[in-house]
Amino acid sequence: MKKTILRKYAQLIAQKGANVQKGQDVFIQAGLDQPEFVQMVVEECYKRKARRVVVDWNYQPLEKVHTRYQSLTTMSALPEYEKARWEYYVKNIPCRIYIGSMDPDGSKGIDQAKVAKANQKRYPLIRQYRDALENKYQWCIATVPGAKWAKKIFPELRVSQAMERLWELILQASRVDDDPIAAWEAHDQDLIDRCSYLNSLKIRKLHYYSSNGTDFTVGLIPEGRFCGGGETSTQGIFFNPNIPTEECFTSPRKGEAEGIVYGTMPLSHQGELIENFWIRFHEGKAVEWDAEVNADLLTTLINMDENSCYLGECALVPFNSPIHETGVLFYNTLFDENAVCHLALGRGFPDCIENFQEKTLEECRALGVNDSMVHSDFMIGSADMNIDATCEDGRTVPIFKNGTWAF
Repeated sequence: MKKTILRKYAQLIAQKGANVQKGQDVFIQAGLDQPEFVQMVVEECYKRKARRVVVDWNYQPLEKVHTRYQSLTTMSALPEYEKARWEYYVKNIPCRIYIGSMDPDGSKGIDQAKVAKANQKRYPLIRQYRDALENKYQWCIATVPGAKWAKKIFPELRVSQAMERLWELILQASRVDDDPIAAWEAHDQDLIDRCSYLNSLKIRKLHYYSSNGTDFTVGLIPEGRFCGGGETSTQGIFFNPNIPTEECFTSPRKGEAEGIVYGTMPLSHQGELIENFWIRFHEGKAVEWDAEVNADLLTTLINMDENSCYLGECALVPFNSPIHETGVLFYNTLFDENAVCHLALGRGFPDCIENFQEKTLEECRALGVNDSMVHSDFMIGSADMNIDATCEDGRTVPIFKNGTWAF
C-alpha cells in the first residue's frame, strides 16, 4: 500500500479519531503486524503537539503462554505498576488509541474458563479507575492488516496479496480518500441528522422481526438518546471512537427485553468465534441460548457477572451499509458490527442519557443503563429485517424496512 495513503489514514486516526490535543499524552496499544504504520500514527500525534506518546506492543500468541504458565492468583492480581498506570490515566486523562490486527482464531486452545475467572477477579480492582475515566477522555479504535487475519478472510490468496486486499478494504471502509477529513465531517453530520430524527420520535420500544425467526422487543430509556459518529468528552473535545462506523445506537432500558434473536454473523469473544447462535430474553435477561460452534464460550460470556446477561446497546445499521456491500465477512467486531444491526450484551453507555454531563454514573445507571464488566456486540441484521418503533404518544413508526432505513 502506498505510504501517501497510509499517511492519510494515520492523520485521520490522530485528528478525527482521537483528536489529540496540544500537551496531551497519548497511549497507543498495537500488535506487531504493522510497526511502520504505528510509527506514522505516533508521528501524527506529535505533529498535533502531543506531549508524550507511549506505544504498548502486544503479541497475541503470548496470551496462550501467559495463561498456561501463570497461576490464577497471578492472572487475577493488579500489580502495583499497573495500579500506578491506572492512577496516571485518571490524573492526566490521556488519549487512548487501539490499533487492532488480531487473528480471529488466535486464541483457540486457550483455557477460556481460566481467563474468565481471572477477568472476574480483576474487574473489581480496576472498576474504580474505569468509572473515574468514564466519558472524560478521547479514544479511538482502528485496524491494520495482520497476516493471519488477512488469510482468514482470503484463504485463496498468497499472504502478501491477502494483506494488500485487506488494506484496500480497511481504507475504503474508513473513508480514506482524497480528503478523508472532509469525508468524515460529512459522514458525522449524516449520522447526527439520523439520530436527531430518531430522538424526535421519543421512542419507548423497538420491535425487531425477520424471517430467520428473530422476534424481539426492547424497551428504551425515556431520558435516553440515540448517538452516532463522533462523541464529545466531558472535557468538551469531539472525537470519533470507531474508525469505521455506520451506526446510530442507544443503551436500552435494563430489564425490558422480550423474545428471541438470531445471530447473523459470528460473535468474536476472547479471540474465538461463536457461530450460528440464538438468544432468548425474558424481562430483559438472557434466559436461554445455544450455538453450533463454541456454545460453552457463549455461556461463559453471558454469565461473566450478574449483569452480563442484560443488554447494553441497540445499534441500527442498514443492511446496505458500505461495509456490508463489500460482501466480505471480516471476522472482526469493529467491521462486522458496522455492517448490519447489532445488539450488545453487558455494559451500556452513560452518554446515551440526555445531559449526561450533569449526572453521576450512578444516576445514569439508575435510569436503566446497564453496568457490567463486559460489552460484547453481536450482529442480528438481515436483508428482510423490519424494526418498528412504539413512540411515547402511542404511534407506531417504521424505522427499518427490508433491512434498511425506512426514512
